Formats: sequence, C-alpha cells, structure tokens
Amino acid sequence: MDGILNIYKEKGFTSHDVVAIVRRELHTKKVGHTGTLDPDAEGVLPICVGKATKLSDLIMDGHKSYRAILGLGVTTTTEDASGEVLEEKPVDFDEEKIRAAIAKFIGEIEQIPPMYSAIKVNGKKLYELAREGKEIERKTRKITIHDIRIRQFLPPNQVEIDVDCTKGTYIRTLCADIGKALGCGGHMATLLRTGTGNFKLEDAVKLDKLKELAAEDRVSEIFLSMEDALSDLPKVVVSETSTKFLYNGAKIQSRFCTGDKLVTGQMVTVFDWQHNLIGLYTVMDDAGMYIKPFKMLI
Repeated sequence: MDGILNIYKEKGFTSHDVVAIVRRELHTKKVGHTGTLDPDAEGVLPICVGKATKLSDLIMDGHKSYRAILGLGVTTTTEDASGEVLEEKPVDFDEEKIRAAIAKFIGEIEQIPPMYSAIKVNGKKLYELAREGKEIERKTRKITIHDIRIRQFLPPNQVEIDVDCTKGTYIRTLCADIGKALGCGGHMATLLRTGTGNFKLEDAVKLDKLKELAAEDRVSEIFLSMEDALSDLPKVVVSETSTKFLYNGAKIQSRFCTGDKLVTGQMVTVFDWQHNLIGLYTVMDDAGMYIKPFKMLI
C-alpha cells in the first residue's frame, strides 16, 4: 500500500506508538509520521505508508492548526499541564487586556524552543538534558503565527484559542509567552491539532477504527493516495516520447509537457503519458523553460 492515513492520535499515545501500531496492523515496515505530537496532545497525525513516506517532509512543512486551552497564573517546568508547578500568581481576568496581549503574537515572531522538546544539541535531545536537571541556552527561532482566534473565555483563569501557524511552532511556549506578557505567567492546559496541510480533524480516524478496518481488509477505504495528497499542486503530463528521460530522472523541456501552466520556481506534480505519478519537479528557466526532479516517487 502506498498512501497516507489521517490518524486521530489520542491522549497517552506517542507518535512512535502510532507508527508501531500502523506497522503491525498493515504488516509493513515502511511507515512514518509527519510531525511529533506530545503524548498528552490529541488530533491530526498523518501517517505515510510505502512510497508515500517520501512525502513525509513535504507534509510536515505544511501549515498547522491547533486548539488549545491557555491556563493563566500557573507556570510549569514543561510549559504544559504535565510539568511541575514553578510559580503561581493571581490573574487579572480582564478580557480586553487578554485580547490585546494575544493580538501582539500574531505575525512573524521569535520563539525560544522549550527545554522539554526533541530538538538535538550536540547529539542529545533537550528533554533528556532537562530530565537531568540541566538547562542550556537555546537559539531563538523565527516562526509565523497566521492567526489566533479566541473561542471562549473560561473564568477564572483559562482561555480557549485556535491557532494557525507555521511548522516548528511550540504552542505551549506561545501559551507561556502570552502569560508572561500578561504578567501572571501561563501554560498550555490542553492541545488538539485540528489540521496539518490538507489533513483536517473531521476526516481523522482513530486507531480502533483502523484496527477494525484492517481486520476486515478494508483499510484502502481510509487511504489517501499520493495523487490526492498532492492535488493542490499544478499537474504536468510528460509526452510518451520523453518517457525514457522521465524514468531516468532527467530534466524535461517544457515543450514535452502538457497540463497546468508552468511558472518558474514553482513545484509541480509530474505524471507520465499514462498518468502514473512519477514525482515532484521544480520549474526552471535557464535559457529555456524545463522541469527538474525534486523528489522521485517511483
């Protein structure tokens, strides 16, 4: 099987647990996830199977959407509810002040990754160092928060928010930073990933359902093909005369391509003349327009 499963990861499972279960249920080793979700977090976790594992990085780079509950007045070691409480402060639950503070985090901002994260420093993961009681200096990262929408205020100290952001954003750090900006501290009380790229919460399937379908040999019903996963990219079909060059991974001149209009610098999905997906290509224009392989999918 080559395709992607939109799995709903439930609390208590690690992303690696989900990969292991999919491997076992589908009897295949070629399985990979598309971005870690903490054990306490829930929601969308696309799982790539077979040749689709080549798309993991591309899916991982897609925009993310989350629903979180920001807990004000409590700061923890992990910036979420699983950590030890470091400090508690009274909360001035002024809705207008909270709105104003949150609004300042929309746009391109700098964020310091938390110590309890899987980022590696000198070959060791930060959370491993944190568990040893060590804290090291981390470089700030530029991220983009496209939008933060307040769903509801939950007095006396919580706010439910929806966040749209780029890859690499730590929502618990965002919550902690909002709390810091309000002067009372804060942490992420809960987290639900509602979307990553084209994969949405309403289409996600829980592991029990996957097991049920696997037992009935019906997993294909919930597989998203690679073609469907890449449907938002322009499509190019290469003529039969260039098939040999196509399968050899060579560049193809634009005159042998039909389909969507080619624009220099864009990425396109490329199919052979029989409409078999071959790979992702980049459109180049060096004294003549052509497409160049970016990632072969055959």
